[in-house]
Amino acid sequence: MKTMKKYLLSATLLIAVCISAKAQFSLGIKGGVNYSTIDNSNLKSSSVAGYEVGAFARLGGGIYLQPELYLSSSGGQFNSSDNTFNGNVHFTNLNVPLLLGIKFGPKNLNLRIMGGPIYTSVLSQSNNFSQNFNAAYNDFGKYSNSTLGYQAGAGIDIGAITADLRYEGNLTDINPNYGQRQNLWALSVGFKIL
Repeated sequence: MKTMKKYLLSATLLIAVCISAKAQFSLGIKGGVNYSTIDNSNLKSSSVAGYEVGAFARLGGGIYLQPELYLSSSGGQFNSSDNTFNGNVHFTNLNVPLLLGIKFGPKNLNLRIMGGPIYTSVLSQSNNFSQNFNAAYNDFGKYSNSTLGYQAGAGIDIGAITADLRYEGNLTDINPNYGQRQNLWALSVGFKIL
């Protein structure tokens, strides 16, 4: 919880500095799809498709700060190497990335690159493990309530429409007992309303 408070305080201070400098400001909504995997060295993992929907603000000109707040779904599927046991898990998350980016090109048609930290809070989870999976890994489904990660990617703006492709990796394990880390690729489209 202390990490979240520090994260929000830092974001608030950066936003205040950008606004006080009379920086360019835009606000928008976004939605998209993602493909997530939970890596584990003992099992075969495969990706699952999810969604993301939320809002973003963009502060600055050529160099900009972009805080976001959005809901997403993510997860993973697991199989033993001999396919004798399997399972899958799905999360509903609240995500708070704080991205620093650079824009190239004119105002109504520009390319962007961005990166920065992301705090993810797990709002709910559901899992389904085969009976023999639970016997072999009795605490496998005990996942953390929050993680800290990073995002990096590129985007394009065409007028008020914005599109991003990003990679997200975790800096903390989603399940420390088994060293599981979630990573994903996300493609989103947004619309600037201010």
